[in-house]
Amino acid sequence: MLASMKLVMAICRRVLLSIGGLACLLTLAACTSTPPPPALDLSLTRASPNNHFRITLIPPQGTTPIQQIHSWTVKVATPTGEPATKALVYMNGGMPEHGHGMPTRPAVTREIAPGTYLVEGVKFNMSGWWELLVAVQLGPASDVTTFNYIVPLPAHAK
Repeated sequence: MLASMKLVMAICRRVLLSIGGLACLLTLAACTSTPPPPALDLSLTRASPNNHFRITLIPPQGTTPIQQIHSWTVKVATPTGEPATKALVYMNGGMPEHGHGMPTRPAVTREIAPGTYLVEGVKFNMSGWWELLVAVQLGPASDVTTFNYIVPLPAHAK
């Protein structure tokens, strides 16, 4: 009886390990970088949806870091091109194909020039297509603008 119980336990352990391995593989497959939709607008300057602002995202120079906290710059202007000074600016993002957001909460830490805001605490946990949302409020005008951004694979992973 004890030998058959050990055999059943060994079979159960193998089945659970197989199921766990399969679940890990499926999870990894789901989290690999998939190509973005065709004709995705990758412009980093655009008018906000209600045309209250003209927003430009400026990523860090060089390759966008993965798994490292870094900073971006956001320029906000009025529709006529004047810098939007003393605005409330917020940036966040996520991967629409994966259903997850950023692992950090980026924050505007200061206005570094008229209408130019430093966003610190940006972190991408993987390469692929990200949607970056920039919310701006200046007086009674407010708007949220969505940008598409492709975080490339690191050079050593290609």
